[in-house]
Amino acid sequence: MSGQRDHGAGLVLGLLRRRQGRPQHRQVNACTVTDARGALKQPFRFAVLADLHDERFDDILPQIQGVDAVLVPGDVLNRYRRGMVYAEGFLQALPEIAPTFLSVGNHDWKSEDGPAFRRLVSRSRVKLLDDGVTVFRRDVVLGGLSSRAEGANPKAARTLAGMKGWRLLMCHHPEYYFDAVRGLPIDLTIAGHAHGGQVRLLSRGLYAPGQGLLPRWTAGFYDDGRLLVSRGLTNTVLVPRLGNPCEILIVTAQPKA
Repeated sequence: MSGQRDHGAGLVLGLLRRRQGRPQHRQVNACTVTDARGALKQPFRFAVLADLHDERFDDILPQIQGVDAVLVPGDVLNRYRRGMVYAEGFLQALPEIAPTFLSVGNHDWKSEDGPAFRRLVSRSRVKLLDDGVTVFRRDVVLGGLSSRAEGANPKAARTLAGMKGWRLLMCHHPEYYFDAVRGLPIDLTIAGHAHGGQVRLLSRGLYAPGQGLLPRWTAGFYDDGRLLVSRGLTNTVLVPRLGNPCEILIVTAQPKA
């Protein structure tokens, strides 16, 4: 029954797509996490830019100056619209600010532009973590858990969990965390996809893709601070985001005192 509700609400929202290129009202929200394991040797400050959906980004760049890294946990593309009007410039601009890392969202692989997008990424200075891991610096390791038709592949999360350093995972779908990540010794997982629940009432979202009506994981921290869900950069539909502005997240990870 919940799947039917999710499909029905998704169909309605699909008919209400916003015109591309409209200005987006975005907040800059900062938060701090503390390394409980003692893996971090110095602070690590990074931007989380989820769910651009091939929209304007010029206002974002001044807000993320000075970060150590930029993390993009999926959905640079918009699968309901052909072309990469803003995506190419986005991928070119971010590495000029800081090393940039990307994981795969559902729009990125479902879009007809998906293959062209991958070629674009391969030519850029953005590091794609497609169910992969990398060492950012001696005390920080990063991973990406890709969106897939068959659901989460836990291999990358398990690999990351066995690496030395403070472990940070990009995972576009919040629900993947509970399927494939929870219980592993990963310090922080960052997600998007839920768009904050679109309309927020009493700190609860109304609808989120993948979760349907009254979703559980839409914005902020969950599971004792191990999962952080971004509200995303863009409102792609005509339905206003009531109590739920789009956001640029700036996260500072502090070493253990």
